[in-house]
Amino acid sequence: MPCVKAETTRRTFIGTAAATGAAAALPAAAEAKKKSRHRAPSARRADVIVVGAGLAGLNAARQVVAKGRSAYVVEARDRVGGRTLNADLGGGKVVERGGQWVGPTQDRLFALASELGIGTFKTYNDGNGVLVYKGTKQTFSTTGPLGPIPPVPDGLVDAELLIQRLDQMATEIDTKAPWKAAKAAEYDSQTFETWKQANTTTEGGRYLTDLAFTSVFAAEPRDVSLLFTLFYIAAAGNASNVGTFDRLINTAGGAQESRFVGGSQLVSIRMAAQLSKRVVLRAPVRRIVTSPGGVTVTTDRGTFRGKQVIVAIPPSLAGRIDYQPLLPASRDQLTQRMPMGTVIKVEAVYDKPFWRDDGLAGYTNADTDPVRLTYDNSPPDGSPGVLLGFIEGHAGRVWGRRSPADRRAAVLDNFATFYGEKARNPTRYIETLWADEEWSRGCYGAYTPPGVLLDFGEYLRAPVGRIKWAGTETADYWVGYMDGALRSGERAAAEALGDL
Repeated sequence: MPCVKAETTRRTFIGTAAATGAAAALPAAAEAKKKSRHRAPSARRADVIVVGAGLAGLNAARQVVAKGRSAYVVEARDRVGGRTLNADLGGGKVVERGGQWVGPTQDRLFALASELGIGTFKTYNDGNGVLVYKGTKQTFSTTGPLGPIPPVPDGLVDAELLIQRLDQMATEIDTKAPWKAAKAAEYDSQTFETWKQANTTTEGGRYLTDLAFTSVFAAEPRDVSLLFTLFYIAAAGNASNVGTFDRLINTAGGAQESRFVGGSQLVSIRMAAQLSKRVVLRAPVRRIVTSPGGVTVTTDRGTFRGKQVIVAIPPSLAGRIDYQPLLPASRDQLTQRMPMGTVIKVEAVYDKPFWRDDGLAGYTNADTDPVRLTYDNSPPDGSPGVLLGFIEGHAGRVWGRRSPADRRAAVLDNFATFYGEKARNPTRYIETLWADEEWSRGCYGAYTPPGVLLDFGEYLRAPVGRIKWAGTETADYWVGYMDGALRSGERAAAEALGDL
């Protein structure tokens, strides 16, 4: 009996312990199941991961998909388009807050717009331009031999000779490798300001040169290397047409000749629609890890794994991503040395473009602050009227620190000086400070100070293993422009596809 009792007690103990353990396990199992339901989603996979849903990144992804390979595009913003952005005016009409124009030799952009069913229309350029210089206002023809260059009496010959010399010097530059030019060291050892001072003789010539330069680079002549300036001019063409300074600054026959029906952002919107769920928004990239097995891209919306990655954002922003292993020192130092331009784009909307009734084109050159350059930016049918002004370079830096109310008052004061008191009373006022935009930090593009192209230029496009670089700053033609962005996407996609 004692033995039987003892055995019964032991079995009872074992059974009780098992039951107790099972009961204790139930909450743990339930908790584990609960946690599994909230576990981060598994990494999304594709052959190529593209960082940035601007024109460069979207076009790169299109090229990859067209070759039968898979791609994801991850974008920090809640929209596509990068430095292109439409503003809704109502009634199906828009105006552009960012890049907007297309002109001769920008073949990639014209071809893509046509493929996507997006039309173009000419920038309004009928009538006279306005010049406000040294307190005097006058009008001038924008369709004469000088094009958009205003008749500053003591500066025309000086500026024209300077432009001719720049065009000639630009023919020495290989747009794929400007640092290899015979005089690269000489050109990259000085700013454009230094060269301008040595090659102009009049105050008017320097004013016209500065006005044109700042309108192209959104930076001051003192900021930019002469070699980079020549590279930019050489790139204002294509394989069949040499680049010219006039093509950069002109409306008719130049980079400002045409606009897109529906706004320039529509190009990116329609590319993204083709890519559909391959585009992931609100996904800032924090880290890129490369290994022998592939690449891992960590974003705020999960992890993406692929075989190649294309980074299609401005160099300064690309440099803020955490790379493992570290990028080569020369590539990282390049990104430290490529600042963005500074521009505030302001647009006043009126019931109609009233300046046209006065025979004016809406095009102004001035020595006023903050606005020195304006265009008629009205929709294709001229309704409503939109007057566009640029605050660029030094003025953009100064006025970007002022209050919105101060800027608005100063801008409308300039517009009233140019076009009369009607300009003081727009129905709507739109301004975009691109330097304040988190995922651009400037516009129109990046530039290089002296010494950068010479010492670091070769790392601008050179892949780093599985990492390829895109973005308009890496283009060989139309660098800094939408067309250049598309070209860079093509090149980076070809590099990635070649390494798959």
